[in-house]
Amino acid sequence: MPMSAPNRTHFRQTLLRTFAAMALACAATACARLAAVDPNALWKIVDLRCVPSQQATGTPGQCTAVDLDKRYVILKDILGRSQHLLIPTDRVTGIESPFVLASHAPDYWGDAWASRLYVEQSVKRTLPDNQLGLEINSQYRRTQNQLHIHIDCMQGDVSDALARHARDTPGEWHWDTLGGQRYRIMRLTSLGQVNNQANNQANNQANNQANNPFRIVARDNRDSAAMAMQTILVTGAGPSAEKDGWLVVNSALDAENGSGTAEALLDHACRVADGG
Repeated sequence: MPMSAPNRTHFRQTLLRTFAAMALACAATACARLAAVDPNALWKIVDLRCVPSQQATGTPGQCTAVDLDKRYVILKDILGRSQHLLIPTDRVTGIESPFVLASHAPDYWGDAWASRLYVEQSVKRTLPDNQLGLEINSQYRRTQNQLHIHIDCMQGDVSDALARHARDTPGEWHWDTLGGQRYRIMRLTSLGQVNNQANNQANNQANNQANNPFRIVARDNRDSAAMAMQTILVTGAGPSAEKDGWLVVNSALDAENGSGTAEALLDHACRVADGG
């Protein structure tokens, strides 16, 4: 039997109090175990804590930031000194969701790129764009069933290796080996709506579709099953992405010596901020 409206409100308030108590009592290792056990932990943080807090008090609660208009939150990950996550406020399972390819989908990659400032705030210095990266894991290499884009520093040796693609012809794939695994790499001259704010809304939307990494990878992975095996990383092609462009790095579980994750190309210790 469905719950009545008062009962649903009471139930939601009880859940909110429960999660608040967990936050106070939960050490980092315990929270990590919770996330591993509960694949919906990120969604519960967003939906039951951060969004209600922003709506009720104008503050993001446990999250670093909540953008109700653009429909995402930024959450500091418990792993690493500087890692943050962009998480939709809509229920979106991950890279395999058809929603990420919809014409009306938010500009998650552009918003994640703009949010790299939280990484820089964590390490208390400005970093070149080719030392910052965004990454999403495949369905088979993640612990959470809510879409989240990792925002963090790049491994220094990976940035050095990717420098050979800094002048690639835009829009063309080139294969390379990074960290012992195969990835294909494409340079873009724009990423979503990031450098097109002066254009009108229709042009912005068209550009977002053309330069959306989800849609680029989906061109030859045309169904949810194929997309579920993909991993995507985005980083600056050079120190200034506005000048040098961006690199989309893609691999998949079904690629020869491929991978369903590019997270190892990020450095959650952010050694590049210390000159390492």
